[in-house]
Amino acid sequence: MALLEEMPRIKVDPEDLRSWGKKWLVNQAFSKKEGMDFGEVFDKQVGTALAAMLGGVEVITPSASELLPKSDAVEVGAVRVIGGIRPQNYDVGYRPDGARFVFDSKTLNDTRSVGKNFQNMVNDLGTEATTVHIRFPFAVVGFMVVIPSPCFTGTIRSRFTRMLDRLVGRDSPIDVPHKAEAVSLVLWDPNTGMIDAHWPNPDSLLRIERFSGQVQKQYHERYDGMAPHDRPSAAQKKALQAAGEEVLEPEESEKEDSGN
Repeated sequence: MALLEEMPRIKVDPEDLRSWGKKWLVNQAFSKKEGMDFGEVFDKQVGTALAAMLGGVEVITPSASELLPKSDAVEVGAVRVIGGIRPQNYDVGYRPDGARFVFDSKTLNDTRSVGKNFQNMVNDLGTEATTVHIRFPFAVVGFMVVIPSPCFTGTIRSRFTRMLDRLVGRDSPIDVPHKAEAVSLVLWDPNTGMIDAHWPNPDSLLRIERFSGQVQKQYHERYDGMAPHDRPSAAQKKALQAAGEEVLEPEESEKEDSGN
């Protein structure tokens, strides 16, 4: 258990991306397995940042067969959620009493794949958000779409970006279910490992720099003060005491008289 804190920005080391870029440059594409493994770079960063926001909880690898984790922890791996439309595996999850946060990274890794699959990807994102929100309307859903910048050109650049703009910004549990609370479009340069600073526009909700802020805002509004975020962890208590601040604990409610 821990009180909620700020969510750090998602930062991916350019050297990590540059090492992946060397593999990509061989054929101007990733193999299927490389594409899946590449997405884990972003999954781990999101999981680490989420765990920090939740007060420093553990990050664990989930069991594909378990519908709830074995502890109050962030899961990075195949997180199984039985939603309102279909069962779905997500890449990151937090589900202490059901899905409170889920995240998927999506990669399109060559020019042909971008042109052929971008519209289907938008449909998939809307379906994934809907299947969670129908059953868990308070859940915070996040996506990252990651594309090598040389593959994202022409009219597809503006069309795909407009489509993603229409999926981001769900700011209430009664908002439409197909939208997500946070979506990022990440364009990266295989030669340098740098993320494009100009597209999407710096003020766009689709910027990776704004991802954590969107997640934090919605999660705090929906869950702050609710168990397991109603009392400080041991580490938080120690930090409060060191700062000379009072450590407040919620009072335990008395058990109701059973009438027997």
